[in-house]
Amino acid sequence: MFEVFLKEVKELLRDRKTLFFVIALPIVIFPILFALLGFLASKTTFEAEQKVHIYYLANASLSPDFEQMLFYHKSFRPYKGNEKFETIEALKSAVKAGKIDVGIEIPATYDSQVAGKHQQISWHVVFNDAQSINFVYKRLEKLINKFSAQIRSTRLEALGAPQKEHPAILKPITITKVDTADKRENYGEKLGALIPYMLIPLVLMGASYPAIDLGAGEKERGTLETLLLTPVTRTQLVLGKFLTILASSISCALVTVSSMAIWVAIAGGIGVLDTIIDAFSSVTFTDFLLIFALLLPVAVMLSSLVLAISIYARTFKEAQNYMGPLSMLVFVPIVVSVMPNMSLNTTTAWIPITNVSLAIKEIIKGTVDHSAVGLIFVASALLAGALLMFCIRWFSKESVLFR
Repeated sequence: MFEVFLKEVKELLRDRKTLFFVIALPIVIFPILFALLGFLASKTTFEAEQKVHIYYLANASLSPDFEQMLFYHKSFRPYKGNEKFETIEALKSAVKAGKIDVGIEIPATYDSQVAGKHQQISWHVVFNDAQSINFVYKRLEKLINKFSAQIRSTRLEALGAPQKEHPAILKPITITKVDTADKRENYGEKLGALIPYMLIPLVLMGASYPAIDLGAGEKERGTLETLLLTPVTRTQLVLGKFLTILASSISCALVTVSSMAIWVAIAGGIGVLDTIIDAFSSVTFTDFLLIFALLLPVAVMLSSLVLAISIYARTFKEAQNYMGPLSMLVFVPIVVSVMPNMSLNTTTAWIPITNVSLAIKEIIKGTVDHSAVGLIFVASALLAGALLMFCIRWFSKESVLFR
């Protein structure tokens, strides 16, 4: 078995494509990709924050005070064209045509409503909310609320309420938020769910490429028959191939995590991620070991599956076609783990992959239940063992080997 393992490892190390996907891609490409995405996201957000929106205020003469507030706001500038957009439909058409970014319609009855003192006034804000980052409505809402506060204050004074009593009248009860969660728990809840999205697919990727070559690749090259003629049992042969795939799978995850840790440390050294690094500083080496230990049975499961698929496939291309649906099936339980009200308990601890995803999030948060982790190890080990046994029996069938 170990002779087969060493032989397959040597061949694996000679394969530049596999080395690229298992080592080079995690070390260089993924960190650069994440950094690029972060840069583009921050750049897009910054541009959206700095954007000056073109507005049109319908019936502006009815509220000259608000018109002045809007005119002198740094994030808005008035429409300079000659067209008039005095109705909601006209404002909609102007926004759709790109002539303005936002339109505000002050109702024609605004004067009489204000004079009525006790009537509620309805303004319409017309804009396109389909853009991914759009601050126009929040900015206008804040400005209108400020203007509304002025009207409210005037009405309260007219009713005989002194200005110093307005806050107590408008908001008799204030709420002070007292959060029992520390930084690690808060960031762990938000970011901890993303860690399985990175680690588990990498475990699968690290297993897929060598598995395709060690199964379907051997068939296509005609070297599988030569291996079967050697004085090695089929069980030893499949276990040797399995250990090679497992080593590649774990190496891919380890290289990626190490690479990301180095890049995060570099970013932290220049003060880019100080807040997050400070929050995760309490994640101990033991926690990382526990995450790695949880990934081991997952790696065994996935390595057994991809090897069984590769052995079944006739050609390298056919094996690649089978790996696509498997990747989607792996993502489903990870998605389940981030659904609302999903938590690690005695029930979810038995759901494959979902249990590991939930446990990793709880470890990052620092709230992991170690008894539930024990159940995960039992459930994962049983399934991993069953899949490995299936793979061995699968490899023993002539109808599978010589399709």
